[in-house]
Amino acid sequence: MNEKVLFVDDDPNILAAYTRQLKKVLSVETAVGGQAALKLMAETGPFAVVVADMMMPGMDGIQFLMRAKEHAPDTVRMMLTGHANIQTAVEAVNEGNIFRFLTKPCPAEALVRALADGISQYRLVTGERSLLENTLNGSIQLLTEVLSMVDPDAFGRAMRLREIVQPLAIAMGITDTWDIELAAMFSQIGFVTIPSEVAEKCRAGEALDAAEEEMILCVPETGEKLLANIPRLETVAQMVLYQNKSYDGSGFPRDEVAENHIPLGSRILKAVADLSDITDSGATRQEAVEQMREQRGRYDPAVLEAIAALPDEDSSEGEASSVKVLEVPVADLHIGDVLAADLQTVDGRLLIATGNEVTQVVMARLGNYAKVVEIQQPVRIMRRAVARR
Repeated sequence: MNEKVLFVDDDPNILAAYTRQLKKVLSVETAVGGQAALKLMAETGPFAVVVADMMMPGMDGIQFLMRAKEHAPDTVRMMLTGHANIQTAVEAVNEGNIFRFLTKPCPAEALVRALADGISQYRLVTGERSLLENTLNGSIQLLTEVLSMVDPDAFGRAMRLREIVQPLAIAMGITDTWDIELAAMFSQIGFVTIPSEVAEKCRAGEALDAAEEEMILCVPETGEKLLANIPRLETVAQMVLYQNKSYDGSGFPRDEVAENHIPLGSRILKAVADLSDITDSGATRQEAVEQMREQRGRYDPAVLEAIAALPDEDSSEGEASSVKVLEVPVADLHIGDVLAADLQTVDGRLLIATGNEVTQVVMARLGNYAKVVEIQQPVRIMRRAVARR
């Protein structure tokens, strides 16, 4: 077993006995007292199992195990004490959330068996978390890659929205921007269900019939349904659902939710999406903000003011200088490049839209297309320069 076990006691002789007894079968570390143990956990953890004595000066075993749970919730906690009584056991279980309650003297076989069970529990907890995180990350990657292949325009728009959402959220004091960035990435995922000719008419500003308008109107709801059943994306799904809702409560979805009852991520997405549309037509950011201020009730005022306070794109010279605009053959594309112009076939068929990042799937897609059609070259891209030391 490679996982580490930590014994905590106020008697160095007892700790030395644990080490002698178990060092051949387990990786054992010891700490004299609770404070030293917490310091050790912070500096050399993680530990699979921590075993604490009850009666220790300064910080007793229950207090230590409560602190240990806060610092390392995955670590399995046990108590090994010579002062066993019902009240101690109840407090240890309720306050320290212990896995085993052992009494001194504890036979070596029983101690090893308890530690093995604790390590198995630790592996189960951490393994399930790893599985969930890998499944979540895989689902996110799959959905974004599907969107990039089915609707390159929608994917490119989603990536552009994400680029604005992230600094805006930080400027508004949001420390964890993960879910809002994901909501931006998935804001267009509902377009995978829209016929391509309808999506193209919508983006071109052409008139839509009643059925087509309803399709486009329900894109957020479709996105919410696609995301809602993925673990840990429930909040993201709600942001996607309300992304087109006006601050005064008008718009889709047709319910009574309004103002600060609309998810903050949705309020940010609403403003950022409209900002992007206005600036794409040639307006500066400040001109766009002024136009948006005139539409009272449409946007969260706090979001608008945060957008207005963002530095202009041209002011970030250090960032801009690290990005080069290049024209390269398809064969010289790198993963991480961003298209600065549409990538098309020679007969004008769009393959990848401006703003899309070159991913492994994009490379594979282009490789397959190159076998059957001629791709227009060179490709105009933005590539981040590699910093030299």
